Amino acid sequence: MTDNPAIPAATLVVLRDSPHGPPELLMVERPGSMAFAAGMMVFPGGRIDTSDHEGADHLEAAARRAAIRETEEETGLVVEHDSLVAFARWRPDNVAHRRFDTFFFLAPAPADAGPLRPQPGECERALWITAQAMLDQVAAGEARAIFPTVRNLERLAQFGSFAEARDHALAHPVEIISPWIEEQDGVRWLTIPDHLGYPVTREPVDTAMRA
Repeated sequence: MTDNPAIPAATLVVLRDSPHGPPELLMVERPGSMAFAAGMMVFPGGRIDTSDHEGADHLEAAARRAAIRETEEETGLVVEHDSLVAFARWRPDNVAHRRFDTFFFLAPAPADAGPLRPQPGECERALWITAQAMLDQVAAGEARAIFPTVRNLERLAQFGSFAEARDHALAHPVEIISPWIEEQDGVRWLTIPDHLGYPVTREPVDTAMRA
């Protein structure tokens, strides 16, 4: 285990259903000046602040508040607390860079959502895009994303609606995902568990460490 403490954080995956295809996801591009994942495409989110713990009786409750707060701060989108569904929890171990213990939640886009308002300093841009379209951009080198984001995009690309994503999330346990490295036939793979709903559970270390 690392002696580099993990920072509690929260992320919100907002899905906007479409009558013409799979749902669009709210994603933001991190500023290039950020110490971690600079310039990467991510879901809105950030650290769990002290204020998020006020009145919260456990860490997940504080994480829900943080996910909603960060989404509004970064994009101007306001999401109702009761609409959140637990989706995943990622916490890398044995790494030298900054570590986050991140709760991922799903939420449907509000019916009356107005235009996105990306905030300077919080994100370079905010957009609605399908999971597969973002994966295609990453594969083509038109966008960049870290290992957890890519794995979550692959998982989200399976769904045709928010309801499908919600039902899938409720059918799978939320356990802390701490990727590990294993070697097979001379190739080193960054690997995650295979029972948590992810269709792709490993990637060669050389490409997984793109960030």
